[in-house]
Amino acid sequence: MLVQRGRLIDHIHLRTKDLDAARRFYQAVLDAVGVPMTDAPDHFLADELWVDVGEQPSRVHLAFQAADHETVQRFHQAGLAAGGRDNGPPGERSYHPGYYAAFLLDPDGNNIEAVFHGPSHRSAESVEISAGPG
Repeated sequence: MLVQRGRLIDHIHLRTKDLDAARRFYQAVLDAVGVPMTDAPDHFLADELWVDVGEQPSRVHLAFQAADHETVQRFHQAGLAAGGRDNGPPGERSYHPGYYAAFLLDPDGNNIEAVFHGPSHRSAESVEISAGPG
């Protein structure tokens, strides 16, 4: 069965009430899943995720892809050490066979997950975007 993903979401914008706390949390969990973060004085970003300060913090469930069980475990440990709260320890879930995940609440209460769906082959590591004809 061929499943194609990666075209529905263009970007995700989260609002936080405490940029420094969010920065510490996301730096730790993004390092754990191997995604670099770019920092600026009034925001930070990683891949298609943008985080800045807003009067009302976001309330979302966001799941990061993990390469294996160990990455899920590193994500959970790093997030707890960086101020996240446990919302489900690393382990198998009943969503489908092989679904291995951990859940954390970030400093604003967003439900942040790392998930490994089991062994699979990806057609590409990422999507490449180039400017089309003018």
